[in-house]
Amino acid sequence: MIQLFSEGAYLVDGTTLVKESEAEALKQLIGEVVSKEEASKNTIAYGILRDHNTSGNMEKLQIKFDKLTSHDITFVGIIQTARASGIEKFPVPYVLTNCHNSLCAVGGTINEDDHMFGLTAAKKYGGVYVPPHQAVIHQFAREMLAGGGKMILGSDSHTRYGALGTMAMGEGGPELVKQLLNRTYDINMPGVIGIYLKGKPVKGVGPQDVALAIIGAVFEKGYVNNKVMEFVGPGVSNLSADFRIGVDVMTTETTCLSSIWRTDDKIKEFYEIHGRSEDFKELNPGKVAYYDGIVEVDLDKIKPMIAMPFHPSNTYTIEEVNANLDDILADVEKRALVSLDGAVDYSLRDKVHDGKLYVDQGIIAGCAGGGYENICAAANILKGASIGSDEFTLSVYPASTPIYMELVKNGAVADLMQTGAIVKTAFCGPCFGAGDTPANNAFSIRHSTRNFPNREGSKLQNGQISSVALMDARSIAATAANKGYLTPATDVEASDFIPKYHFDKTIYDNRVFDSKGVADPSVEIQFGPNIKDWPEMSALPQNMLLKVVSEIHDPVTTTDELIPSGETSSYRSNPLGLAEFALSRKDPAYVGLAKEVQKAQKAIEVGEDAAEAFPEVKDILETVKESYADVTQDNLGIGSTIFAVKPGDGSAREQAASCQKVLGGWANIANEYATKRYRSNLINWGMLPFTIDKGELPFKNKDYIFVPDVRKAVEDKLTKIPAYVVNEGMKEITLTLGELTDDEREIILKGCLINYYRD
Repeated sequence: MIQLFSEGAYLVDGTTLVKESEAEALKQLIGEVVSKEEASKNTIAYGILRDHNTSGNMEKLQIKFDKLTSHDITFVGIIQTARASGIEKFPVPYVLTNCHNSLCAVGGTINEDDHMFGLTAAKKYGGVYVPPHQAVIHQFAREMLAGGGKMILGSDSHTRYGALGTMAMGEGGPELVKQLLNRTYDINMPGVIGIYLKGKPVKGVGPQDVALAIIGAVFEKGYVNNKVMEFVGPGVSNLSADFRIGVDVMTTETTCLSSIWRTDDKIKEFYEIHGRSEDFKELNPGKVAYYDGIVEVDLDKIKPMIAMPFHPSNTYTIEEVNANLDDILADVEKRALVSLDGAVDYSLRDKVHDGKLYVDQGIIAGCAGGGYENICAAANILKGASIGSDEFTLSVYPASTPIYMELVKNGAVADLMQTGAIVKTAFCGPCFGAGDTPANNAFSIRHSTRNFPNREGSKLQNGQISSVALMDARSIAATAANKGYLTPATDVEASDFIPKYHFDKTIYDNRVFDSKGVADPSVEIQFGPNIKDWPEMSALPQNMLLKVVSEIHDPVTTTDELIPSGETSSYRSNPLGLAEFALSRKDPAYVGLAKEVQKAQKAIEVGEDAAEAFPEVKDILETVKESYADVTQDNLGIGSTIFAVKPGDGSAREQAASCQKVLGGWANIANEYATKRYRSNLINWGMLPFTIDKGELPFKNKDYIFVPDVRKAVEDKLTKIPAYVVNEGMKEITLTLGELTDDEREIILKGCLINYYRD
């Protein structure tokens, strides 16, 4: 089904793979010797990156993007940061969608206040504003923004438009601020992994099945981590545009940097249908292209898949689950002991009735599930059926109003609603727990993007837990037709006819504000009372004293655990208000401990005695001064840090880092960082992204770590930094800082990106 090459490989004429070790076979095939260095320049990814690189050095890229996108839990903070840096107009097309905080905030006006901020900002600075319920961010980008050979940067992690020939990346807000201020996105040239598709999916297998099979094969091995996934091979042509899009959006869950696909007449037709034929560009690798690795996918052999709780990589075929219920449910429970820290009694055994696994809820939604073909296929399977009148519920969210209108016209909405399903407007909420949250102990199957713990309504500290498994819309519909009994779509008979799609953008013409790039400086930005400026942040001190205030030993820590989604989303425009929720579902003690330590730093900043403000540090400072007599409050910073094995999987949300910063965080310590974007977020908020070798930690929670001359170490570009665990004495340890660009060092030295631009 899926094979991972243990070495790099050449792709000849887009069809034939030759492993790097088979150089003689390559020479016989093409009649000449081609170095991998030269052949690597023939990937689609290399060509697009070259065209957008401004550095003149293809090893050290400085990228300028063609367009930017944000939604309503990121654009306020981004624009506020840019405003503080003196922005006068958006230099590139910038689209502000409203698809995350689309529902009213109970007991207040804060969500709609953010929307009005976005509308007035689009008018003032020359942007595009998409009102609530019109489209989820990524569907609008597919319909209206993508273009062959272009690059788009978005502040949502699922910014992926590779199937349409657009290399797109999801990053934290500060990276968008850099683009708004005519700076660049600076990265080393990424590796490129070929995703070689062959064959054709069988009836009943959908894009989520293919995506989950790939994620399950590559995630744990880190095979594509921070690399570009390039989809090639003859199997690409056997997939519709919608199918490719459905696979592509899920590449985020592999932890890759970006994705790109070869394009053909089916993608050309997509652009024609959307009235943008001029944006199509045929993309193919060169005659001989070299890839740093190959994921070979036999589409014929993909079966309906399920990602069991609590990660998209925890994958099985549905057939396997039904045949091995006891073993697989036992494995889920074992994983839950780690993911949930024993905070709740967890089991799915009560979902088994007469040897069958029953689920409580089905959701088809958002950028992954809400596509036209997915919903048509689900409607075909459910036509004439009933979801029943018991616990099981089914909700369907088309990804945009144009898709919704077409589904109404062709009767799919009526077919779905007749079964008892509810069809709702375009909204991202179900993906992160702001809509259709399951009941306590309920089991939900979803064609959405993630199923992490602490999402979709779970609040472990309150004893509340819900389980989410990821599946394709087709198998969700098959399960719904069986009133909740887990069923693969390959087990049901249904029409596979999909009516031709007709895109009507009249609703966008009527409702979307498009400045056409013309800024109007006379417009006043509309602020709501929850929209707050960032607090002042100090520059990096010469010496640093850190208290470890949280220690997390899970194999991976997601951004949902660092700053929860769901009800906290309404506070994304209020840095201090949001910070109160930091780690609240993982380590409820964190905020209180961090704020206690912060008292010492605040005292230093106003010239008061840190030991009086926070007496706990008195003995620690005396121990430090025994070895470093010149350390005084004039050259010392006191703050907090957390340790996590591998933090930052999941969302691009910058607040996973900024919340720690506004609570006095100076650093993170990790064995490694799950994603490039989380490490970037730490840097952009002036936090040191330390790593430490795997093994027994030389410190524990609530220990102090002294880092002498840390400012000089950053200035001198040191990567290995000596530090000391301070108890009754000083125990030396080594912290690794890793590679930083000159700009990144300056941002850390200044204290954060805002200070960097302000200065």
